[in-house]
Amino acid sequence: CGSEVTANDVLLAEAHFREHLVLPHKAASASAAVSPVVPVYWNVICDTNTLEGGCIPDTYIENQLAVLNQAFVATGISFQSANISRWLEPAWFTLLSIPADAAPMKQSLAVRNPDVLNVYIVGGLPKPPTGTGTTLGYSSFPWDYATDPISDGVVVIFPTLPGGGFAKQDLGANLIHEVGHWSGLWHTFQGGCTSPGDSVSDTPAEAAPSSGCPTVAPDSCPGDPGLDPIHNFMDYSDDTCRTQFTLGQVSRMRDMLRTYRGI
Repeated sequence: CGSEVTANDVLLAEAHFREHLVLPHKAASASAAVSPVVPVYWNVICDTNTLEGGCIPDTYIENQLAVLNQAFVATGISFQSANISRWLEPAWFTLLSIPADAAPMKQSLAVRNPDVLNVYIVGGLPKPPTGTGTTLGYSSFPWDYATDPISDGVVVIFPTLPGGGFAKQDLGANLIHEVGHWSGLWHTFQGGCTSPGDSVSDTPAEAAPSSGCPTVAPDSCPGDPGLDPIHNFMDYSDDTCRTQFTLGQVSRMRDMLRTYRGI
């Protein structure tokens, strides 16, 4: 994931969130409560007009949307496809840095509204700026919209969609992870064993990203309660391993989406 931030970025974002938090309105009755629906605008960037060239069929997107909605059930928020567009743009297919080179693409294609989700599906991304390996995606954060609406949205590589063929990462958890960022979540290993970590009280501290799917979760921060959250969508485990958000993460996403996106 290319959504990497510094400790100072976290401090500034958390202070801004505390200052601007919008509290929920109490519904007159349970039946009056509204379950928000987020429109999703899918932009499929193709190198060639073939599956191998990234021009994936609608079934890939439909299957991805299904697992995204399943992951977000506890939030009471659902996602609905508003439009699927395909663009034959080889220059955008693999040469998207984080985030500067994506600007022309987003400038051309973005639906500029904080309460819609722009998804850009590409073929390849450069390595993260402070690590090694393949970058599978990256996302904006909700508090960024006010100053940089063009950059809002999620970028993922198409082989990570369900059935896409990326080894151990093709069940759709990659997009769920990035939408977690879009909804205001940090990585579970943010800050390592140092408080405040990911700013969610019920996700155990984690010294570094997980990988694979350990049979027994390690305890990389033995001075803190709980084992490493290897099953959390905001970790780096294999897709078969990532199956959950915590209640604290669900609450944070609802607060973030209400505060910054009006959702």
